[in-house]
Amino acid sequence: MCGIVGYIGYRQAYPIVINGLKRLEYRGYDSAGICIMNGEPFLAKQKGKVSDLEKFIGSRKLEGTIGIGHTRWATHGEPNDINAHPHESMNGKFILIHNGIIENYSLLRTKLEKRGYSFKSETDTEVLVNLIEYIYLKGNVAAEIAVRLALTKVVGAYGIVVINRDEPETLIAARKGSPLVIGVGVGEYFIASDATPIVEFTKSVIFLNDNDVAVLQRNQMVLKTIYNKSLEPKIQQLDLDIESIEKGGYDHFMLKEIYEQPRSILDTFRGRISTNPFDIHLGGLYSVLSNLTDAKRIILIGCGTSWHAALVGEYLIEDLARIPVEVEYASEFRYRNPIINKDDVVIAISQSGETADTLAAVRLAKEAGALVLGICNVVGSSIPRETHAGVYTHAGPEIGVASTKAFTAQVTVLILMAILLGRKHGNLSEEKYEQLIKELTLIPEKIEKILLSEPTVKEISERFKDSRNFLYLGRGYFFPVALEGALKLKEISYIHAEGYPAAEMKHGPIALIDDTMPVVVIATKDSSYEKVVSNIQEVKARKGVVIAIVTEGDTTIKEMADYTIEIPEANEVVAALLTVIPLQLLAYHIALLRGCNVDQPRNLAKSVTVE
Repeated sequence: MCGIVGYIGYRQAYPIVINGLKRLEYRGYDSAGICIMNGEPFLAKQKGKVSDLEKFIGSRKLEGTIGIGHTRWATHGEPNDINAHPHESMNGKFILIHNGIIENYSLLRTKLEKRGYSFKSETDTEVLVNLIEYIYLKGNVAAEIAVRLALTKVVGAYGIVVINRDEPETLIAARKGSPLVIGVGVGEYFIASDATPIVEFTKSVIFLNDNDVAVLQRNQMVLKTIYNKSLEPKIQQLDLDIESIEKGGYDHFMLKEIYEQPRSILDTFRGRISTNPFDIHLGGLYSVLSNLTDAKRIILIGCGTSWHAALVGEYLIEDLARIPVEVEYASEFRYRNPIINKDDVVIAISQSGETADTLAAVRLAKEAGALVLGICNVVGSSIPRETHAGVYTHAGPEIGVASTKAFTAQVTVLILMAILLGRKHGNLSEEKYEQLIKELTLIPEKIEKILLSEPTVKEISERFKDSRNFLYLGRGYFFPVALEGALKLKEISYIHAEGYPAAEMKHGPIALIDDTMPVVVIATKDSSYEKVVSNIQEVKARKGVVIAIVTEGDTTIKEMADYTIEIPEANEVVAALLTVIPLQLLAYHIALLRGCNVDQPRNLAKSVTVE
């Protein structure tokens, strides 16, 4: 959560900072603020979006080649002008922006108040900036030392950038638990929560690790730990282009990302599948493949949409490889004292690679001696760096807060893993192995066909845009897809929706069904087709309104359902990649018709870097 931008160099800082905030606004949009240094700091912050901050600044000409900016997702204190970042210390010596949570802020605040400090905001960030100032003034030390000493006293997560009035030609950045990347130019440096604000200026970046501190001046960077141990910067090259983070003619990032799925799925399996001969190559797992094959149990962990992908993975791996699988919410994993054995394999799934709960679960599993793997979309993020091995999804940047292409890319990786493990275990014949690989290669083309049905989905959306509740039903592989469809609708349209196993409907949710309740049923022709037909009949008997996702050419369900959306026929092992597409479009169009902000739904942020 929260987006951080910083710049020091020879260019005017304001355009870089304000445009960087726009690129990072998916990380939080409760409030925004900037500080531009030109001898003296100019500080402006405003409740609302970055556009509201721009209006507040108006026609002021902001000169200065050093600046920082912040877009906020509120944790401590409601979204308002006072709680917005940057925060200034009581005596004005330090200005700070922060992503994360200082867990012991209340104790620190009490101690500072006893020493004469007063506070304007309700935030933990103002406590941190005053702690830095207190150490700086009391100890009569350099700003960098004050920052490092203060950070040794805080408990929690932080990505910070700090300005000191007495050293106005320096920026200090530090990270623990919240991501920070530094872009390296000639006579200039860029700081951001992720690479999207940096890529148009430089492809050379440094990903800060936990407890790293970077002291930046125009022609110099010093990298060390908070304990003053010198570090050698490791510069990496970004594989990212500016076009991938623009809307590209689409009205919303979410719609663009829905339509990118044929390509993102292709990119995920490209180079990992061969068809002459048929084979799967997962280079990121090469060194641990024997451990994975011999695993007594696989534990999949994730949050939100990644948890739904993990549920699909459970069906896949148990079905094809016959290895026991457990799926865990990363946010609950370490709080229930889980049993983790040394012959377990734990697979962490995260789009951003920075999800705080998932990172905490990764560390717990490593401490227990398990092999820990990652499935992640962002190169250089924390989860790939902290796991033993893993697979990148290659979905490309996902800007829309409601995840779409990340989900299908994660499921694609899990399909590849399950097919490979099934073959290694001898559970798949050569014929079946080849058939499933071929089925996967056909998915991008089939999604292109599904996307042609968008006008039909839009018509259905018109009918249900004012509904107050939805029920989503699916069996087998499609139960997690039902959960994901319900989540998408909740996230962006603010309509209450529940996903359920179709067979469980009779154990409670059927009480809700009447002629005002739309029921979305995933009813493709697979091994549970006849059972789903029976479930639809049960809904219709209670006057429920049925929207069915069906296989092309289906006539049985078309006669029963009120509305149908057709998808091409596919093996159920890969069909989750198809059935989710109409559900994404349905959520998108209903939200649009309700006047909701599709890309930036209220109260949400893209990358959940706090627990």
